[in-house]
Parts: sequence; structure tokens; C-alpha cells
Amino acid sequence: MREVKDLTWKSLEKLKDPVKAFSNRCPLYYERYAGKEDEFGYSLETFAKWEPLFRFLYEEYFQVEIRGIENIPGEGRAILVGNHSGLLPLDGAMISMAMCNLHQNPRRIRYLSTDWFFHLPGLSNWVKETGQVRATKDNAQKLLAVEELVGIYPEGIRGVGKPFAERYRVLDFHPGFVQLAIATQSPLIPVATVGGDEIFPEFVNLHKVARFLQMPFFPVTLGFPWLPAPLMFMPLPVRWMINIHKPINLGYPAEKANDRKLVMKLTREVQYQIQRDLNKLLRERRSTLTGWDEAELDGELPKP
Repeated sequence: MREVKDLTWKSLEKLKDPVKAFSNRCPLYYERYAGKEDEFGYSLETFAKWEPLFRFLYEEYFQVEIRGIENIPGEGRAILVGNHSGLLPLDGAMISMAMCNLHQNPRRIRYLSTDWFFHLPGLSNWVKETGQVRATKDNAQKLLAVEELVGIYPEGIRGVGKPFAERYRVLDFHPGFVQLAIATQSPLIPVATVGGDEIFPEFVNLHKVARFLQMPFFPVTLGFPWLPAPLMFMPLPVRWMINIHKPINLGYPAEKANDRKLVMKLTREVQYQIQRDLNKLLRERRSTLTGWDEAELDGELPKP
């Protein structure tokens, strides 16, 4: 990622005009979306305002290493699919930071998010304005029809709510992403992320409390719910690695999207590919806080 020498936690609060600062730092991304309306509510101004915080997390706090960013196309539609983790869905935000600051042709990724986020007072507008879209088949097809990048985490809310003892054990993928890829003739891009499962170690999930509060889960972590906000949401400084695989063109005609047996077969193949990738990265990692020795990475991703 481009080096930003003046980016520190203290410097984040000194930005007087975040949109201007963003346009100077990421001119290609800014020019691509400036002045354009979006039917799903994306706001370049809101994205620019929050980008320094997530960039700080990417570059300074998690020190994310990303491999294969060039596998995401600079133009045209595609579906990114990966493992989900971390209680707070920061995995998608980290890939968005790489696309914004590192990719040769910067562009946004439209992540499909569960309805729960769109019903939270004070948060629903922010979710839409930073680029997330309600997870429906119709919305996904609309985005792909206009050549957007769509991000899908087929584990759903179950993925971010995994207990610490089950970290990096990929739950069965919902097959909807394969149906969508075949129906829209869109390539799939598998993504494996290591780091997110350990930033908020979940020791227990209080299901009854979650149902009472109408939450998808109620985790007990090192900070939540014991510490006051925002300290309860402070993640651990775990080093991240994100592997982005080459696009997969499934090669089946659109009518095959209704072939349940084929769809389930392809879904499991992508799921197992990501699980093998996670297992490999975990074996190569020195520790959660120091990450990987680049000399020991062989550069080869597991084949499906």
C-alpha cells in the first residue's frame, strides 16, 4: 500500500476537509464516483470522512498484508466471496482500503449486508452511505447488471459470531453466491482472510440475551460488555493476511443456476478452497502479533 507517513491516530482528528484530502490522496477513486448518484445510498463524502480511520486500522494497527489485489478487475462485474469473522465486519473494510489505496484502478466493493444493520437507529444510514447494500437477490443482480463489484460472505451473520474455539473453521456456505454467479455470468473471486477471528475473542454467546435484545448474537469478549464505549469495541492488534485468488469463470449457461446439485457441488468446492488456504496461512504464521515471514511464503495458493 502507498506509504502515508503522516498517518497517525492523532492526525485523524485534524482533518478539516476530509473530502479534499481524500481527492488529493486517491484522485482516481474520487474522480470515478464524484457527483454521481447511487440508488442504494452510497455517499462519497461519508466514505471520505471515515476512510482515514479504516486506513489507520489497515496500515498501522492491523498492518494488513494483502496478496493478489491485482486479481480484482479494474473494470467489469465480479463477485468476491470469502470467510467472515471478527464480530464487527472489518474484513470487508480492509479489502476496500486496499482497493482504494493500492489497486491500479481503484473502485468500490458493494458488500451485501444482513437486514439487521439496516434497522439500527443511527447506523442504518452510515451502512448505506459507506457502500453496503441490503442482501437480497434483486439488489445483487442490479449491482452486477451495472458492472459493480459485489462482496458476499456466505457464512452470513454466523461467521462473525463464531466462538474463539472455532476460529477459522469455515461454516457451510449458503449456495446463493454460486446461483448468482451462474445466473449473471459473473466471475467468482475467492478471498481468504486470517486475523479477523482473533481481534475480538468471543468466549461465550448469550443466546437468551440476544433474543431479548433482538440481536443476532450477544458475545462476551475481553471488552464487551464490561468496558464503557468505545473501549468495549477496541480490537486486539492482530496482524492480518488477505489472500485474493484469481477469478473463476464457472463456464455454465445461465439456466444452470437452477441445477441444485451442480450449485451445491460448486459451493462446496469454493468453501473447501478457502478453508485449505486458511489452513496453509495459519501454518505459515509466526504468531498473531508478528504475522508472517515473507521469505517463508511460497506464493502459491491452494488449487480448488
